[in-house]
Amino acid sequence: MTEKQNQILEAALHLFSDEGYHATSTSKVAKKAHVSEGLIFRHFNNKQGLLDAILEEGKRRLKILVLPMANEDNPRQVIKKTLNLPFEINETDYAYWKLLFKLKGTQHYDDREQMKPLEQALTMAFTKLRYRKPELETQSLILHLDGLLMSILNKTVKNELEFKEFLMNKYHIDV
Repeated sequence: MTEKQNQILEAALHLFSDEGYHATSTSKVAKKAHVSEGLIFRHFNNKQGLLDAILEEGKRRLKILVLPMANEDNPRQVIKKTLNLPFEINETDYAYWKLLFKLKGTQHYDDREQMKPLEQALTMAFTKLRYRKPELETQSLILHLDGLLMSILNKTVKNELEFKEFLMNKYHIDV
């Protein structure tokens, strides 16, 4: 990818994340990226093409995050690595994750397929640890982590480390 393409994608990412996909025009992206609108169309065809390119990068990032849990055999390590996820996201990636949360459940983004390896790893971990309802425990944990990650991204969570310790204790995981 060229430097100009990266500039365009970075500008689109921040605008889509801050203002929303529908509220952001390609002319606004061009202005923020310091390029012509025609260059956006030449490289990405249209606004949807921009979003698709951003989401492709997202799939790659999500896969990298989920892979350590999917490949882990130790059930406590699966849970520990999963609980650590929201706390390990780099601030430079916040715009990307905010965008994903804004798009969740819309026609533009559905992460159910990408989350399957994590769900399977967690369900297996809870099964090995003899939780009564491993599938429900998995759903519950993922929902909690979604909410926690949103709070971290929006900087509304208080005492991140204390909350992390609380979660680790809840699941009997050594911190």
